[in-house]
Amino acid sequence: MRVALFITCVNDTLFPGTGKAVVRLLERLGCTVDFPAEQSCCGQMHFNTGYRDDAKPLASRFVSTFSGYEAVVVPSGSCAAMVREWYPSLGISPPGGVFELTEFLVDVLGVTDVGAYFPHTVTYHPTCHSLRSLKVGSRPLDLLSEVRGLTLVPLGGAEECCGFGGTFSLKNPAVSAAMCSDKVRSVLDTGAEVLCAADNSCLMHIGGALSRQRTGVRVMHLAEILAATEGDT
Repeated sequence: MRVALFITCVNDTLFPGTGKAVVRLLERLGCTVDFPAEQSCCGQMHFNTGYRDDAKPLASRFVSTFSGYEAVVVPSGSCAAMVREWYPSLGISPPGGVFELTEFLVDVLGVTDVGAYFPHTVTYHPTCHSLRSLKVGSRPLDLLSEVRGLTLVPLGGAEECCGFGGTFSLKNPAVSAAMCSDKVRSVLDTGAEVLCAADNSCLMHIGGALSRQRTGVRVMHLAEILAATEGDT
């Protein structure tokens, strides 16, 4: 199956390893992955801060870049939700077949065991857009449960926002920090070695607090765990 990877701004600029992990994972599962060089921002940041006219050309560029692909895989619930849920409010029809990564793996490829090996204790944070907009449900947990060597522990208050919210954390830093503090406390209560999520923006926010407090807990995008094999450890 030939698919296109929409890498997203955060991953492209700050977490390129996530994109590499997605490609490695999808190719292992038999996909041919294209990376259209014409891709740019999906317009979410502009849209969420009220600059909808500025978001429109970015949305149009996305549609022209990815139209024609059978599937577009997005390693970010927030960006996938922007395209699928909010482009119509701009008067722009999104291309068919835009999938958040776990949706694509479970619903399109029909797999939960992706051949991963990751011998660590992991807890999972469901990010707001994936949870509330896309309603990915148990797909990420189903995938993690099939990873050999991985011990999955539940996160208390998992459905509570971490406080990032894009520009929310800039406009309301005190509230954002308090929400993040609650999330960090819940993560530490699990005793997990690794906090996993499917959005690096949230992991950046929580991971910063975990690092500043010298907790020793790592943060990893779900794709990096699913791409890991026994030879990596």
